[in-house]
Amino acid sequence: MSQITNTVLMVRPAKFRMNEQTAVNNYFQENLEAKQEEVAKNAIEEFDTFVQKLKMVGVEVIVVDDTETPDTPDAVFPNNWISFHENGDIGVYPMFAENRRLERREDVFSMVEARGYHINQIIDYTEAEEEEIYLEGTGSIILDRVHKIAYCALSARADEDLFIEFCEDFEYAPVIFNAYQTVDGKRMPIYHTNVMMAIAETFAVICLDTIDDKKEKKAVVKQLKESGKEVIAITEAQMHQFAGNMLQVMGNDNRPFLVMSSTAYNSLTKAQIGAIEKHCAILHTDLNTIETCGGGSARCMLAEVFLPKEV
Repeated sequence: MSQITNTVLMVRPAKFRMNEQTAVNNYFQENLEAKQEEVAKNAIEEFDTFVQKLKMVGVEVIVVDDTETPDTPDAVFPNNWISFHENGDIGVYPMFAENRRLERREDVFSMVEARGYHINQIIDYTEAEEEEIYLEGTGSIILDRVHKIAYCALSARADEDLFIEFCEDFEYAPVIFNAYQTVDGKRMPIYHTNVMMAIAETFAVICLDTIDDKKEKKAVVKQLKESGKEVIAITEAQMHQFAGNMLQVMGNDNRPFLVMSSTAYNSLTKAQIGAIEKHCAILHTDLNTIETCGGGSARCMLAEVFLPKEV
């Protein structure tokens, strides 16, 4: 069992823009003044550069092209609708925004199989949408795959009962808490757990300032430390620069990299960068358009592939 993989699935955007349906509770999104065509063009350039940087360090990238129709402005964030697991199982998840449900594509399964990966079964939670219950994949759920512990900050996009059902299906121990950010002077739930925490092999980056309940905060820190993780804390201001939205991947020669945006990297202090670099190298890339309009960053763009290879 390993925490990180050298294979990721990414979706190249066709018509990226700010998604009005997700903006209602994703307080990271902002509208860029640029023309729509320019926004879409810049997003593709950022995406292509990111893919190139990953490949250069030895990460295998399965690129899926988004289609012009249906209208899927957030298709560049596939980790919310699909997750791939070492036992060959795939999770498919219920999405809060109606136009995000259109991102789910069965042809993605055959593309992955065409690369030599084995799919055992697909565990589909999407029926929950009929009851307006959501759990947005590894946006809502942060997995410690080695210790089989799953962390989840509850929100409109992360339902507690469905999260527990996921943990039973995939045999994870649940760690549930509430995480907030200040919006116009009010504490509002953070839309996705993966903007406030990231779990790597030997460390975790987390915005502890978002967990207002002292008992919950203590329980999360205790669990991370018991799992042998060095806890690297970031501030709420750094979280807003996407410093929590990171993912560790495996490059050439079993060399791990912590992947993040340049915005996130530039928000870190020298001490924080030093703490991360004790564990692994950092790879960062400019995702300004995607972050600003999409309200998601590097981690959201990567669906990790842990499936077994066909022998």
